[in-house]
Amino acid sequence: MKMESFILWRTVPIFLLLPTVQCSESQSQTAVFLPEFALLPQGSFMEDATEDQFLTYRYDDQASRTTRSDEDGDIGWDAWGPWSDCSRTCGGGASYSLRRCLSGGSCDGKNIRYRTCSNTDCPVESGDFRAQQCSAHNDIKYQGVTYEWVPAPYDSSAPCALRCQAKGGGLTIELAPKVLDGTRCRADAFDMCISGICQEVGCDRQLASGAREDNCGVCSGDGSTCQLVRGQAIPHLTPEQSLKTVLEVPAGSRFLRLNAKGPDMIVIEAVSLQGRRDETILVSTGSYVIGNTSLDFQRGADRQTLRTHGPLNSDYIIKMKYGGSKDTLVQFLFYQPIRYQWRETDFFPCSVTCGGGYQLNSAECTDIRSNQILPEHYCNSFPENTKPTPKLKECNMDPCPESDGFKEVMPYDHFQPLPRWEQGPWTQCSVSCGESGGWQDRSVLCVEEDTLGLFSQVEEWKCTHSPRPVTRQVCNSFVCPQWVAMEWSQCTVTCGHGLRYRVVLCIDHRGQHIGGCDASLKPHIKEDCLVPIACQKPRESLPVEAKVPWLKQAHELEYHYTATENPTFVPGPWSPCSTTCGPGKQTREVKCRVLLSFTKTEVDLPEGECVEDRPQVERPCYQESCTRVTDISSGLQTHAASFIQTEEQYSWDYRGFTACSATCAAGKQTAVVRCVNRKQGEEVEDSLCDSSSRPSEMIRICNPEPCPARGRVQGFQTCHPATL
Repeated sequence: MKMESFILWRTVPIFLLLPTVQCSESQSQTAVFLPEFALLPQGSFMEDATEDQFLTYRYDDQASRTTRSDEDGDIGWDAWGPWSDCSRTCGGGASYSLRRCLSGGSCDGKNIRYRTCSNTDCPVESGDFRAQQCSAHNDIKYQGVTYEWVPAPYDSSAPCALRCQAKGGGLTIELAPKVLDGTRCRADAFDMCISGICQEVGCDRQLASGAREDNCGVCSGDGSTCQLVRGQAIPHLTPEQSLKTVLEVPAGSRFLRLNAKGPDMIVIEAVSLQGRRDETILVSTGSYVIGNTSLDFQRGADRQTLRTHGPLNSDYIIKMKYGGSKDTLVQFLFYQPIRYQWRETDFFPCSVTCGGGYQLNSAECTDIRSNQILPEHYCNSFPENTKPTPKLKECNMDPCPESDGFKEVMPYDHFQPLPRWEQGPWTQCSVSCGESGGWQDRSVLCVEEDTLGLFSQVEEWKCTHSPRPVTRQVCNSFVCPQWVAMEWSQCTVTCGHGLRYRVVLCIDHRGQHIGGCDASLKPHIKEDCLVPIACQKPRESLPVEAKVPWLKQAHELEYHYTATENPTFVPGPWSPCSTTCGPGKQTREVKCRVLLSFTKTEVDLPEGECVEDRPQVERPCYQESCTRVTDISSGLQTHAASFIQTEEQYSWDYRGFTACSATCAAGKQTAVVRCVNRKQGEEVEDSLCDSSSRPSEMIRICNPEPCPARGRVQGFQTCHPATL
C-alpha cells in the first residue's frame, strides 16, 4: 500500500542548541529549529510550546526592527516570517509562520499562526492518515507482544491523541500524546489537530472560516441538490421466505440512519459503480467498512441501529434476514442526491478579440453517476433544481492595434446592448378544436444590435443570460362543437299514433350556436309517437298536418316563407330602393331557419347549418330619371337640413317581446319594434321614423316544455232526484 510519508515521533523531543547557551545581549545569536511532528518549533525559549502556549524568543535582534509587523497592529512585534512547508502532501495539512517580540518578551499576542495547506484529497489507496500513524507501531512490542494497530473509536476527551486498538482484540492504548499536524480530529469532520489541539476547520478547508456543508454535502450550500427520504417497513419474514429487500440507498447518499426493532438481522449488499457486489451480515456491535464506506453498528437485546455520515461510495441494498417469529419494524432516514443536476460550464469565447467585450458561461444538465450531459428536461423534472443564472464578465480589454491606442469600454446596456431573443409569430394551430388541443410553433433567434442599430443573428450561447422563450405551445384545447337536442314536444294527437318534434342545434364550448358540426351525425328532429288511449272516432285518412288549422297555417307559411323542417335560407322582403330617382340598390335579410311542424314556429340557426347556396342579399334598382333643379332657394336648403336632422334624431329600436303564444310545447314571441327619440331614449310616434329602415320581424321560441297529459271530457249524465 502506498502511504503518505511522514516523520514519526517515538521518543522524547529532540533539541538542537547552540554551543553557547547563555550569551550577552550584545552578541548576535541565531536559533536553529527542528520540527516535532513536522511543525512544532523547538529551541531556546522562555517557555515550552505545549498545549496552547506559544513560543517567544529569548533574545532581541535589533536588526529586525525595520521589518515590524503592521498586519495585526500589535505593538512591539516584528513582521511575520515565511510560511513553513506543509505537514502533509495531500488530504489537508497545516503550515505555520513565526514572528519575534522586539520588546524583550513583553508583547501581547501570539508569535505563531497557522493555515491549512495541501487540501487536495489523497489517493484512495493511501488509506486513512490516522490509520497510517497507528500501523507505524506494528513492529514495536507492547508489553513484549507485537500487535496490528488500527484507530480506536473517537474519544471527545482526547481527540488529538494517537489512541489505537489491537485488531481483533479489545486492547486500546494511547501510543502517542499527539497525532501529526493535519490529522482529522474525527473521521466525519474537517476539524484538524494542530500541535495537539483540535482546531475548527470549515468545509472550505480554511481554519475558523465557519463554512458548513449542507445535508447534501455542498459547502455553504442551500440543500437543493438532494432530497430527504424517510419511512418505515415491516418485511414479514418466514422460515420459507427468510430474506427480503427493504431499502435501496444509492451511492452518494448521506446521513443514513436505520433502526430495526425485532429479532431479524440486517444484511447489506454493496454494489460498486463498476458492478462489484459484496454482502455483509451485521451481527455484532462495531465499526464496519462496507463498499468502501465506514459505518457504525450497534446491536442491543431487541434493537439494532446503523449510522453513517457518508457519502456512500456504493449502492446499498439493505435486506432483513429471518431471526424469529416476531415481525421486525424497520425505520430509516437518509439524504439522497438528485441524480440529474445543473453544472456550470466554462466561459464561452469572448465576443470581441480586442477593445473590450464580454463572455458568458452556461449550465448543463449532468448525470452525476455517469458524468454525462443530458437534455435539460431531466433536470427540470426536479423542483429543487434551479438552473444557475449565466455569469457575465469582461474580456479582451486591450486596445485594438488599428485604433488610436485607447478605446473606452462603456457598460453593455449603454454602449452595446446585450444580445436578446427575438420571437417570430405563432403558426396556425394544427387543429381547430379537441380536448387535447393541437400545436403551434414559432421561431426564436438570438440577435445582436450593433452600434448603428442594426440587428443580426448570432450564436445562441450569447443569449443564455436570459431564459430562451418557448418555441411550441398547446392551442385550441377545447371541446369541438356538438349537436345538442332539446326535449321532445308533446305528441300531436291525444290518442293513438302521431308525431313529436324537437329542436337540434350545433353548440360550441361557450354555449353559442355556431356551425361546424358534422351533418351526418345530426340527431333526427321528428319521430312517431303513441298515446296509449283508444280513439273514440274512426281514424281519419288525412294526417294531422292537413287538418284545419294546420293546413291553413301551412299554406300561410308557404305563402310568406320557404322554411322547412330542414335548415333552409329564408330571405326577407326587399327594402325600398336606396334612391328616389336614378340607379340605386335594394337589400334584404337572409337567415338560416328551421320550421317546427308541430308548433309551426321558426327558429333562427347559424348560417353554417344551412348547406344550400345563400340567396343574394343585394340587387340593383332603378327609379325614374332625375330632373335637375338649378334654382334652389335657401328655404329649401333649410328644410332639407331640418329633415336630415329629424331623421338622425329618431330611429327604430327593439323594445322587448310579446307574450308567449303558448304556455307549453314551444310557443313563440315576436320582438316589439318602436320609434325612439335617440337623445331622450323615449318612444315616439312611428311616423317620425323612416318606414323603409324599420327592422325585420324577429321571432324566438318560448316555453318549450311538454304540456301535461290531458284527460277526456264526457257529457254529464241525466240528473236524478236525490233520495233522503
